[in-house]
Amino acid sequence: MIVIACDHGGLEIKKALVAWLGEKGIACEDIGTDTAESVDYPDYAHRVAEGIASGRWARGVLVCGTGLGMSMAANRHAGVRAALCSEPFSATMSRRHNDANVLCLGGRVIGPEMACEVLDAFLRSGFDGGRHERRVGKIEPRASGR
Repeated sequence: MIVIACDHGGLEIKKALVAWLGEKGIACEDIGTDTAESVDYPDYAHRVAEGIASGRWARGVLVCGTGLGMSMAANRHAGVRAALCSEPFSATMSRRHNDANVLCLGGRVIGPEMACEVLDAFLRSGFDGGRHERRVGKIEPRASGR
């Protein structure tokens, strides 16, 4: 199950992604926002990140105006690796080399068609493991204060 959320700046892209997921038969849980009224992106980023970190959802998608705020907020959570991508190659590599579990997109940066292509690449790609496991392990903060 994929979770998807946005702020007002990402609403149109989120609608396109939810429709695309439905066409592909991929289950998703849409947790908002559902209107163009201004909302605070961290509220949605934290809800998604908490669900990813707890194991409720395996993958997440966050959309705001640029994708930057969502990625910054989501990456504050242990176990969350949110990747801001605006084309398919980065989405693929975020999965293969970084084991990203949240895709962040900019609703004012890319259009709906490209957003669907990026999400498709993200979902079709898996983690390569191997030498990348060691590197991904170094992302998480350690008890030593890092």
